[in-house]
Amino acid sequence: MVVVTGQTKVSDAMSSSDAEDDSQEPATPTATQAEHALSLLPQQFPEVVPLNVGGAYFTTRLSTLRRYEDTMLSAMFSGRHYIPTDAEGRYFIDRDGKFFGDVLNFLRSGDLPPRERVRAVYKEAQYYSIGPLLDLLEELQPLKGEKVRQAFLGLMPYYKEHLERIVEIAKLRAMQRKARFAKLKICVFKEEMPITPYECPLFNSLRFERSEGEAKLFEHHCEVDVSFGPWEAVADVYDLLHCIVTDLSSRGITVDHQCIGVCDKHLINHYYCKRPIYEFKITWW
Repeated sequence: MVVVTGQTKVSDAMSSSDAEDDSQEPATPTATQAEHALSLLPQQFPEVVPLNVGGAYFTTRLSTLRRYEDTMLSAMFSGRHYIPTDAEGRYFIDRDGKFFGDVLNFLRSGDLPPRERVRAVYKEAQYYSIGPLLDLLEELQPLKGEKVRQAFLGLMPYYKEHLERIVEIAKLRAMQRKARFAKLKICVFKEEMPITPYECPLFNSLRFERSEGEAKLFEHHCEVDVSFGPWEAVADVYDLLHCIVTDLSSRGITVDHQCIGVCDKHLINHYYCKRPIYEFKITWW
């Protein structure tokens, strides 16, 4: 009889290991795993929904939030997405709630905000992708007028680039002089051709037929910091000046301007430039 000692059968060892594994309790899921699993479950919302929008509290019906299908609000409260709640159990939306009441009033009864809040509510409607509200707001002032204004500015070559140049020059000059303000010379002209006493418009037109060679004789760049023009539209120089001041002011920049004369550059024969020159004063503080 042969006795074998000091050895363990492989099958016995494997069986022992499997038995130990089977006897172990399953691992407890972490908080992150639990939250992830919860977010995958359909969320149930009450018929009356309490909301916390950036710290502002609202209460509305679930059907109001789902009024229009193709909106972010409808998707958020469809049950397909997990919406966190605050300590009081209100559903939290991480957005400034200042104008959310106007959004709710439209969803409830189709009410539109007063003119002074149209722009701000329009931004909220864009965020929540509420197409019907966007369409109606675009037909109100000041958004309707802004469409018309942008159509005019679309004719202006390099308008936005020129605005940036004005701001940059004014900033550098004020910093160099250690001053509160800076002054720039800006030319704004609607017509390409110069005006002279010999070219008085008989039919409110300052355009004349000239050959290509003659036109080159009138090519000229006024000695200014920035030059706007020419353009073809009914809107005149004062309309463009209004646009420039409005767009700079919307950026918090204080702007004053005045006409200081015309460009008196002699071109050829009796022709002088005569484009108006404006002095812009940009005050920084």
